[in-house]
This record gives sequence, structure tokens and C-alpha cells, in this order.
Amino acid sequence: MTTPLRHGITVPIPGVTLAEHREWYEEIAALGYTDVWSSEAGSHDGFTPLALAAAWTPSLRLGVAIAPAFTRGPALLAQTAASMAEAAPGRFALGIGASSPAIVGRWNCIPFEAPYQRTRDVLRFLRRALAGEKVTERYETFTVDGFRLGVSTEPPPVLVAALRPRMLELAGTEGDGVILNWLSAGDVARVAPYAQGKEVVARIFVIPHDDFATVRAIGARQLAGYLTVPVYRKFHEWLGRGAALAPMWDAWEAGERARALELVPDEVIDDLFVWGTPAQMRAGIDRYVDHGVTTTAPSVFAAGDDLRAVLRALAPGATS
Repeated sequence: MTTPLRHGITVPIPGVTLAEHREWYEEIAALGYTDVWSSEAGSHDGFTPLALAAAWTPSLRLGVAIAPAFTRGPALLAQTAASMAEAAPGRFALGIGASSPAIVGRWNCIPFEAPYQRTRDVLRFLRRALAGEKVTERYETFTVDGFRLGVSTEPPPVLVAALRPRMLELAGTEGDGVILNWLSAGDVARVAPYAQGKEVVARIFVIPHDDFATVRAIGARQLAGYLTVPVYRKFHEWLGRGAALAPMWDAWEAGERARALELVPDEVIDDLFVWGTPAQMRAGIDRYVDHGVTTTAPSVFAAGDDLRAVLRALAPGATS
């Protein structure tokens, strides 16, 4: 199976209230973007921004990357996904994943236990529930007794956020594709084959500056915050960056936060962020596609008019 290239963008727009998003969504669609992809961590939930886009821009596909497998009960997640699928027939894609100990445990007071098994079980439950089956099943991580979804709609595709082989294999064998995060274009060549020809969505981090000192100041803060999370540390060890990142990890664990920022290697920042002139940024995103990404979802570190200029510069068909 081959998956056509889709051009997405990450939403919501920073610094813009949801009530003010209509003009942004309309311009995104007019610029030729095909998708908008939300996230769910400590800001907006993953579904409300997409519900607004469903009403305001009937051409855009809407994706969640991701809804954590822990933070909604299985039935509620099925209800939410079915509601979105009904609101945007054929235009909604659900991404699920394990999330992180901070989001699941510290913020939502749910034990972050057996993340692979939980994600697998939620995926298997969703397949049956969204197909209209009555589900009575004892899964490894939860039990459902007699649930039947009261919404009749075409089941949306369910993609799995994955980092390392076991979750990547789940995405390729049982999911409708994989969602990738915090990796370089070159890394995609290693992980994309696990998708087995299904959709490969990548959130690509874009810093619209051509001065590397500015890029480094932004990028080092982001990488120190994310790559010190155990799941991302293991991911980058698996990708082969363990030796390069070890000094930063050691400083972070010692409580030396400023020193950790200094120790983020320049080459890792250059690998994991797309930056430079508009032409360089477009070329950087194209490299992800060349290595196997089928749906791009850039997340741009800009706001207001600066962000609008970047969206226009990176739009499908844009030229310098």
C-alpha cells in the first residue's frame, strides 16, 4: 500500500484564542495545506480545536497527535472519536499513544503502568467499539463489560505514536499508521519501514531563523526539556545519540540545568530542528518526505505575523 503525501500544520496557533482561529484555519486551507494536527499535553485538549476546524473548514483533514491511552476511559475515548468522525465524515484521524509519566501520572493522577500494553489494549478495544460491536472483554490492562457505541459512523483511522521497535511494530501491524516525534529526517529512514506502507505522520519542529545562535538558544531549551524524559532518552540511545547526549543527561540529573543547556550538542540541534531561510526550511521538510514521511505536521516556533509569514512560505507550492 502507498500513502499519498499530505501537507499538515500543527494547531492550535500559539497566542491566538480558539474563538479567533477561524481566519487562521481558512487561510491554512486556502494555502493548500491538507491537514491540521493537534496535540494534547498541558494546554488545549486535542479535540476542541479540531471540532472548530470541522465546522469552519470542510476541506481540511483533522488529526489528533496524540490522545493519551490512559487519560480517558476506553468508552469515552471511543465516544469522542466517533463524535469527531461524525462531525467531519472521512476527515478525522485519531492518534493514540502512551504519553508520559508527567502527563499521565503527575498531572492526571493515573498510574503510568504497562504503557505498551495499555496502548495495545486501547487500540484493540477501539477497533471493535468503533465498528459497532458490543464489547465485553477482559484486556490485560482493563476490563470492559457490555459497552456498545451509540454513534453509527464510518470508523476513523487509528494511528499509533511510537518511538522504539515494539510500539512501532504495533503501529504497523494493528494500527493505520505511525506518528513520529523528535527525530531527524535521517532517523525516519530507520523507523518508517515499521509502518509497512501505511501512513507516516511526523511532527517536525521548525525554528524560522537563519542565525544559528538564535536557533541554538530556542532548540537547546526544548531538547533539554524533552530528551531528558526517560522514553525520549531511550529513543535517542536506540537511534545512536547516547554518547553525544550523555554529558547533557548527566548535568540534568545532577540538577545543573544551565550547564545541561550548554551541553546540548550543536549537531543534535541541527539534526532535530528545521531552520534557516524559507528555502532552507522547505528543503528541510522535504528531507523528511524523502526518507519516508507521508504526512508532514510542522510545529513552528513563532507567533502572530511571524508565524503567518512562515505558514505562507512553507505552503504547498510556495516559492522563494
